[in-house]
Amino acid sequence: MSQTILITGGVRSGKSAIAEGRTLGFGTPAVYIATAQAFDGEMETRIAAHQARRGAEWRTVQEPLDLVGALAATDGAPRLVDCLTLWLTNQMLGGHDWQAAGRDLCAALARQTSPVVLVTNEVGLGIVPENRLAREFRDAAGLLNQWVAAVADEVIFAVAGLPMKVK
Repeated sequence: MSQTILITGGVRSGKSAIAEGRTLGFGTPAVYIATAQAFDGEMETRIAAHQARRGAEWRTVQEPLDLVGALAATDGAPRLVDCLTLWLTNQMLGGHDWQAAGRDLCAALARQTSPVVLVTNEVGLGIVPENRLAREFRDAAGLLNQWVAAVADEVIFAVAGLPMKVK
């Protein structure tokens, strides 16, 4: 059964834990497609906390850029992509065409035969960033989230650890 679920929310809103529960609800083993890259100790600590929460029912695939390829390689099991915002960061800072990659991702989601749960950050609820790159990122994240939400079967907004169904 193919289903695409987008879970969004602010930092520390509980979206990853909600997404993990939803993904495991489709069955095990599940695949955790991790997009984060540990460039410093703080990020290493964040990644370790996520890994510690997961048990033997998860298989982790580290893929900072090629989400379409990772989804194709893991179809047949429920997948969790955590997170689109870091994937977008990797695309933008790597000088890749994030818009083409985002369109390709949306097309790939429609081809999946197994469930996909995607986590993303809602970055547009705060103040306007002071620098150009941050504003470009905020705008790109908003557009990417809209594109994925449009093709998703369900959209959840996480607030204080609680899921609110949006779509």
